[in-house]
Amino acid sequence: MAEVRRFINRAQAGKLLAKALDAYAHQPQAIVLALPRGGVPVAFAVAMTLELELDILLVRKLGLPGQPEYAIGAVGSGGVLILQAGVPGLMGVTKEQVDAVQARELLEIERRTLLYRGTRPQPLLAGRDVLIVDDGIATGSTMQAAIEVARRHGARRVVVAAPVAPPDTLAALAPLADEVTCLAAPPYFRAVSQWYETFDQTSDEEVQELLTMAWRAEADRRPHTSLRQANREDTT
Repeated sequence: MAEVRRFINRAQAGKLLAKALDAYAHQPQAIVLALPRGGVPVAFAVAMTLELELDILLVRKLGLPGQPEYAIGAVGSGGVLILQAGVPGLMGVTKEQVDAVQARELLEIERRTLLYRGTRPQPLLAGRDVLIVDDGIATGSTMQAAIEVARRHGARRVVVAAPVAPPDTLAALAPLADEVTCLAAPPYFRAVSQWYETFDQTSDEEVQELLTMAWRAEADRRPHTSLRQANREDTT
């Protein structure tokens, strides 16, 4: 088996991922949704390369009490809850503990929504091709919640896209999404950070900056898109 090379950083991984998603380039019905925070730099590179609208989809991992890095599920806006098989009960986790973790993470989703979006309205997903992008996928529970959120908002097609993920996670996500695009699926997978040379924590400030740049670029493209549409209508 060929050796899996590490990505330099999230920006480089996003540019490579964009090449694999080239079929969606310049498609007005397509939208890139980043999973903050780490997924935003990757998704920004994808959206800018393909000239697509960029936005965020807020979901949060539910960590095992006492071992928060171990995911027992995920929660998303609109009441979406995904739990690992056997939870509650697994490793002694009670329903009360699950409820407490869920409530805490929903508050964090509210905080980030206000921080990142402000008064900007949520993007319309109904009838659109939704490309959900993260910097990597481990257990897949967070991505499952993201897929469910997109489905509930009427997405026509849901595409899961990430630079790296373990093969078993990709196999579990395949039946849930319309398409799964992943650049590397190493069999010996311990953590997403293992597959990046630079994997610094993405700050709230970086997320805000990248979103502002993407939204400004989208606003600049809209007049040209409307003009092209008008010209097509005039010639029919």
